[in-house]
Amino acid sequence: MGASRSGKTTCLVHQFCQWVKQGLPLALGRATGTSLDLDLPLGDRPPSPLTTQSWSDPQIASMILVFAANGDNRIHLAEQITTATQGRYPVRSTTPLGFVQDEVILFWPLLIQELNLRAKFPVQLRPENEQELATRLWRTQLDEEIWQQVGMNEATVVRRTLDLFQLAALSGTPTEDISDILEQGLGKEMQQIPLLWNYLDQILLGWRHWCLERGFLTYGLMSELFWRYLLPNTTYQKHLQSRYRAVLADDMDDYPAIARNLFDLLLDQGAVGAFTYNPEGSVRLGLGADPSYLAGLAARCQIKTLQHRPVNCLGDTFQILDVAWITDPLALSELPESIQSIQTISRSQLLRQTAETILDAIQTGQVEPQDIAVIGPGLDAIARYTLTQILTTKGIAVDPLNEQRPLANSPMIRALLTLLALVYPGMGRLVERDAVAEMLVVLSQKPGNPLVIDPVRAGLIADHCFNPHPDQPQLLPVTAFPRWDRLGYQATTAYEAILQWLEVQKLQQSQRLIPNAIALLDRAIQRFLWNGNHLPYDQLAALRELLETAQHYWEVDTRLRQGQSLDLLPETTVSQFIQLLRSGTVAANPYPVYSPTAHRRAVTLATVFQYRASRRAHRWQFWLDAGSSRWLTGSDALFGAPLFLRDRLGHPWTAADEMAAYEQRLQRILQDLLSRVSDRVYLCHSDLTVNGQEQMGPLLSFVTAAIPCKAQIN
Repeated sequence: MGASRSGKTTCLVHQFCQWVKQGLPLALGRATGTSLDLDLPLGDRPPSPLTTQSWSDPQIASMILVFAANGDNRIHLAEQITTATQGRYPVRSTTPLGFVQDEVILFWPLLIQELNLRAKFPVQLRPENEQELATRLWRTQLDEEIWQQVGMNEATVVRRTLDLFQLAALSGTPTEDISDILEQGLGKEMQQIPLLWNYLDQILLGWRHWCLERGFLTYGLMSELFWRYLLPNTTYQKHLQSRYRAVLADDMDDYPAIARNLFDLLLDQGAVGAFTYNPEGSVRLGLGADPSYLAGLAARCQIKTLQHRPVNCLGDTFQILDVAWITDPLALSELPESIQSIQTISRSQLLRQTAETILDAIQTGQVEPQDIAVIGPGLDAIARYTLTQILTTKGIAVDPLNEQRPLANSPMIRALLTLLALVYPGMGRLVERDAVAEMLVVLSQKPGNPLVIDPVRAGLIADHCFNPHPDQPQLLPVTAFPRWDRLGYQATTAYEAILQWLEVQKLQQSQRLIPNAIALLDRAIQRFLWNGNHLPYDQLAALRELLETAQHYWEVDTRLRQGQSLDLLPETTVSQFIQLLRSGTVAANPYPVYSPTAHRRAVTLATVFQYRASRRAHRWQFWLDAGSSRWLTGSDALFGAPLFLRDRLGHPWTAADEMAAYEQRLQRILQDLLSRVSDRVYLCHSDLTVNGQEQMGPLLSFVTAAIPCKAQIN
């Protein structure tokens, strides 16, 4: 147990190395829990007389289950173990949700038998598919009166309902109890929408039945199947005992409650374990994590508290950090020089001043780009664009950490979607002149001469050569434009090549020679976008995510068609796919996300949540919008999340509880961020927001007490 950057992960890796180097004997049958040095379960049974082997045997070492809080941390932890053991001892590294997903699919036949399901191989639904299919299903079940009574749009109601299902599953709460928990927790607020209240259990149970009948799995459904049916199954428990004899879990404060059920079972079966816990962490509290419940595992462990931090860590400057102290102007009469402020009137001035301060520090050799992080409670598109534009024009790369922009924001993706609508019949209402012009510009780009058809010529072609039609929109020959000679040879040749390619694809589609839209997208990418060239990382990531999304979408569509008597036309699926992407549901962020900027000199740009989840640390931090109220309230929690914490089940959630949770969250954020910076923090504040409203956030006194930035003084 220890604070951020106190060496918990290093100790965890060291513990694994000690196990395999000391040759600790481990029974192949009923192994017992063994007390070691770091957060290990107390053994309460005598050693088994069964045959034993040494931990140094790679076969036994592979029986160790290693957990990390998220995918990126999992990769980092696995690399540390591999480096420490020189790759001689393979282990299974995973995340809590990754383990649940793998186990449910691996033991699907067992679940089929227990739940009496149809023998179909499961298909996992991505969040966008889950949202779309649930909307279709519930639209037929709930009348318009219910939607109007809720006072929210349909998409929000569906998303919140699905989130409640997932929160309940992660906490180990039966779906049938969700309504009761909401009634006890929200009281009058839920009584204002009695119609939806009465239908909530019904629609969620109907959704679960509908998915299981077709072999569809969501994260929420897999979590419920795991804790409710798989873990109590004696056959599964025997398999689990024979497969894993030890468990290591890093950053356990970010795990859901059902992970505790798994750990308890493994320890009861005689496995040994080592766990790390960060009281300042709880990054995913509000997103399904239950740190208090996981902390209860300490009763079975020997506790080792780590208190050492890196040298010059600013967290040591504020060892006793309290929100009441931070927000008290009288208490903050003097701050160290390592805490400075950048204050402006408007936010546009703030963004420019922040970027110029970073540039000046880099150019004068005070700090390297990779040692700087710009962190905010919420980074809007304006802030991302402004900071990136100013820094990159001066040759400073920017690494937007885990940025998730809608896939349809990419011009390449929009061009490909327009192309689909032109090839398949019946989608004329999805094609506009401006979209056609943009498509022509994008598809005609060539290396060394990127704008063969520039926006002006593309607009002329779209105005004169695009024939809109509800069923058969088409591009006409260039001669349909009376003054086509004004286009020039290169633009005319490029347009005719696009037109000819489209006509060939239309013909092949009518003859059923194109299997599906995925094949068409691949052809278009190969023909117009790839050209044997190395695309920039952001474009390559967007194209990869598009193909992965399309592949999954058609896999789900194939499964749906198997259960329907009507033979839906292929263009129906294409139309729904185009509308899904244009709605902005899908983000351009395929997994694993490894940006090239992460390995070169680049300034990190991230939200508070993204930065804390990545477990990074920098010499300098810039806290953007330090006067914003979002430092207190935040936006990284799901609706109803506190009601499903195991120590709060059935308890009302009051305004006082909410304020206390906000203050605790802010205190954890401040302690965590200060533990991840070694030299300097800049509090970047503008008096007015983008909308012209005055900012009066909880850190305003902190900003006022900080030393003004030297650049501003000069």
